[in-house]
Amino acid sequence: MGATPKLLLDALAQHALTIQDLTLLQLHTECAESLSDPRLKGHIRHRCFFGGLPTRLLLQQGDADYVPIFLSEVPKLFRSGEQPIDTAIVQVSPPDKHGICSLGISVEATLAACQMAKKIIAHINPMMPRTHGDGFIHYNKFAAVYEQSMPLPQHPLAASDATSLAIGQNVAKLVRDGDCLQMGIGAIPDAVLSCLTEHKDLGIHTELFSDGVLNLVELGVINNSRKKVHPGKLVTGFALGSQRLYDYVDDNPSVIFMDIEQVNDTSIIRKNPNVMAINSALQVDISGQICADSLGTRIYSGVGGQMDFIRGAGLSEGGRSVIALPSTAARGSVSRITTVLSPGAGVVTTRAHVHYIVTEYGIANLRGKSLRERARALIDIAHPDFREQLCQETFDMWGLTV
Repeated sequence: MGATPKLLLDALAQHALTIQDLTLLQLHTECAESLSDPRLKGHIRHRCFFGGLPTRLLLQQGDADYVPIFLSEVPKLFRSGEQPIDTAIVQVSPPDKHGICSLGISVEATLAACQMAKKIIAHINPMMPRTHGDGFIHYNKFAAVYEQSMPLPQHPLAASDATSLAIGQNVAKLVRDGDCLQMGIGAIPDAVLSCLTEHKDLGIHTELFSDGVLNLVELGVINNSRKKVHPGKLVTGFALGSQRLYDYVDDNPSVIFMDIEQVNDTSIIRKNPNVMAINSALQVDISGQICADSLGTRIYSGVGGQMDFIRGAGLSEGGRSVIALPSTAARGSVSRITTVLSPGAGVVTTRAHVHYIVTEYGIANLRGKSLRERARALIDIAHPDFREQLCQETFDMWGLTV
């Protein structure tokens, strides 16, 4: 994530050319494109629990391996020994007076990896925030260290286009005062957050957060006062944003970075009332099946924590979940709402778990609805250019008249 040890991984990319058959376990490696050099084929094989820009092409070419898994399960995979780890390569803050470093802006599954690895190699970066929560690790645990100051990768607030803003306004209609939010990063989550400035007493229990959350904290909209789990504190697994965000989380006891096995544990999520899980998708079929990790058989991202939070929200008292997405892709030439998913598309969220689907054209509530009712509701929020075609295909393929 944002704490990807780019400096060490760039060096690994050079060193790997002299050896064979390394396996690199990873989630999303931010700014580690050096590891995707075609010359590394046969030297490094990526094993991805989540795909990102540096690994996406390798995954789609069959030159890297994708492991579909809930984000909450990745630490369990390490701790059980099912996935052995020889070496953990990390980026940390400098040690404090007690000799303790911090994993900083990205604890997620890295803590479990460090606990189970035979050795840990660390880049000590004075620009890495020292964060509170689970991500502390003593200097004497490191087999080797390299110290150098370098800026962390930054993701400024996404510019809201008309589509994202319309989606954000629709999602905001579903958010109530006192809700406990989970959301991702990007134009749509940022647009949603920008529409919540008049809300009160919102809380955050999320796998990641960015600057859109920080704006609402500073306005007093987010105060975490109604949460039952860690009341008064913003709970996350990792953060990615601007330097302003990194300065905010540095030594801030009101923000706790926790092991993702805890953050994304359904039994913990559900303890907070009124959980509002906001996620996205690549494609939705008219029965409500959600594809979020692939374009047909081409892996795009990963399963991540979507189902962890959708299920947790569904079990929370007063909880709800939203899948928010633009109605089209490929510059308007393809409908994201389809009669059936593309062949090979991964169902990340099942049609039994889905609740609200939101596009720029409206809100479809699928909970407790029949297939025919779902089809009608989803066609109503599809792009107008595709509605007639969807109606015809729904009859031809499903035998449903909508």
